[in-house]
Amino acid sequence: MVGVKLLGVSLSPFSRRVEWALKIKGVEYEFVEEDIHNKSPLLLESNPIHKKIPVLIHNGKPICESMVIVEYIDETFEGPSILPKDPYDRAIARFWAKFFDDKCMPVVGKALFGSGEESDKAKEELGDLIKILENELKDKNFFVGDKFGFADIAGNLMAYWMGIIEEASEVKLIGVPLSPFSRRVEWALKFKGVEYEFIEENLQNKSPLLLQSNPIYKKIPVLIHNGKPIFRFWAKFLDDTCIPLLGKVLFGKGERQKNPKKNLVDY
Repeated sequence: MVGVKLLGVSLSPFSRRVEWALKIKGVEYEFVEEDIHNKSPLLLESNPIHKKIPVLIHNGKPICESMVIVEYIDETFEGPSILPKDPYDRAIARFWAKFFDDKCMPVVGKALFGSGEESDKAKEELGDLIKILENELKDKNFFVGDKFGFADIAGNLMAYWMGIIEEASEVKLIGVPLSPFSRRVEWALKFKGVEYEFIEENLQNKSPLLLQSNPIYKKIPVLIHNGKPIFRFWAKFLDDTCIPLLGKVLFGKGERQKNPKKNLVDY
């Protein structure tokens, strides 16, 4: 289908909602990858209120908010229905979609990004919400009817974040088995009796996780604890990078002084 664009982020569960709906309907579309730290003029123009992804652009007209977009896709394009035909079932599907976004997601946010007592309390509350969902599904495969639909698309967002929460509670070490630097961290973890997952890096083809966790040096080892990367960064960065540049700025002359000045400003 010509004239359909989706502004989104590949790993975003909100973008995934829209992609599922488009694929259910068999709609051809262009996916436009957005950088959420450097939003494109097209995104800012298409969603001037929230300035967020996803945005569906159909025949030049933008539609925002993931579940609003899903409903628009269902009503606009031919193909298998996403919302049930029966009015009561449609209402139930919308109810569960709203339950996920209004009730579950704020708690997930606190569990994932909160600290200390707030996070622990949110995780307990999340357990209660999961029991509600399990009780609703019981022996069913889908929330409404006998096929994957509107409520299931909304609910898969919950499953995504639950996986993130579980991962964030773990200890991971990004390293290389034979590296003495990785070994140092392993020895410390074993000495403390800490269980951890070792993620082996290929130094010739560094993973996105390593590059994201250590964006300046892009080196191992990196310890990830509760979703936060830990490495000897700022002290080493100042000693190895900023101090030498500062010396050239203060005591260098001509071009030798000019380039370090620019680099220091960049940092």
